[in-house]
Amino acid sequence: MPELLAPAGDMERLKYALIYGADAVYIGGPLLGLRANAINFSFDEIKEACSYAHSMNKKIYVTVNIVLHNKELKAVIDYLKHLEECNVDAIIVSDLTIVKLALEHTKIPVHISTQASSMNVETAKFYKSLGCERIVLARECSKEEISAIKENVDIELECFIHGAMCAGISGRCALSNLFTGRDANRGGCAQICRWDFDLLSENKEAIKGDKEFTFCAKDLSMLKYIPDMIDQGITSFKIEGRMRSIYYIATIVNIYRKVIDSYLLDKENYKYNPDYEKILRNCANRDSVPQFYNGVNDSTCGYYNGRVEVSNQDFLGVILDYDKESHLATVQERNLFKVGDKAIIFGPNHEDIEITIEEIYDLDGNKIALVRHPMEIVKLRLNKEVFKYDLIRK
Repeated sequence: MPELLAPAGDMERLKYALIYGADAVYIGGPLLGLRANAINFSFDEIKEACSYAHSMNKKIYVTVNIVLHNKELKAVIDYLKHLEECNVDAIIVSDLTIVKLALEHTKIPVHISTQASSMNVETAKFYKSLGCERIVLARECSKEEISAIKENVDIELECFIHGAMCAGISGRCALSNLFTGRDANRGGCAQICRWDFDLLSENKEAIKGDKEFTFCAKDLSMLKYIPDMIDQGITSFKIEGRMRSIYYIATIVNIYRKVIDSYLLDKENYKYNPDYEKILRNCANRDSVPQFYNGVNDSTCGYYNGRVEVSNQDFLGVILDYDKESHLATVQERNLFKVGDKAIIFGPNHEDIEITIEEIYDLDGNKIALVRHPMEIVKLRLNKEVFKYDLIRK
């Protein structure tokens, strides 16, 4: 069975990822990771995360995938030993020096980051010869390239299945450095590919169009190809998004968990559910395509004439508790909802529950018609049992 690997930017998101069906979670530690703007985990939090995951028979991987500079060399060995003491299950690395030091000074399994842009058999053989256990393949790999590596090299392969793409080759881009001084390969990417630009001719004359030019990639979604990837023998399916919300993580993990389990349960009678596409699309703000996997990497895979990114308002609230006797669910609000609204409650313990919101109460027991204050806690009358960690969407 392939591993479903989810991102987490903090402990809350980590718990949601695991509760909703992830087999493992990758996180950033206090040093040497590629998410400078993420909260990241302290050593104490990494220990807590490992303890929590291991109690569920699940795993924690820590990103140590920064491009290393001389000034950081002295800190690497101590940092890796601290991670080993935290009992992490693997580290994700791109710099060969960190690979070497990790293998020499610790027993932590080493996974090669997608930042290393691994796309061919000989590269996979090289990392295997060093003692690395897994390669996170470049997102630019086609189905045929993945199969060739799988068939010729006895090493675990991890592939991205959902999330943001990079206009550079798996993050190897210097535009952020050039435009803003923020180093993309050290976690500070300013996402220049998503800026709007004026197009100029060879004579420096403006080329007028209906919209400004951009070269932003559409997001990745491999939902239709999960059966193919399972049959290829890929070890781990990776979701991108350590900066994403609990709603995004829970939704994406939940859908891919259903697809993976459904196919493995009955391959012969498996049927693709197109309704899942809408759910995935509604919790993000960019279109998604299979990108390079199916060989169609043309103009349909990016935004070249602008785009509209609408802020998502589908996430209505979090179930904090449910009283079976009163049929009242305690809910923390995330976006405005009111009496009469139709919604869906989803979670890892049941099929989706469609409801019409009929009764809302404040914490003093007063009936109210509208919930509009961020993080407000109210009670909803629900005739079906729901559970802590369930989420409500439009």
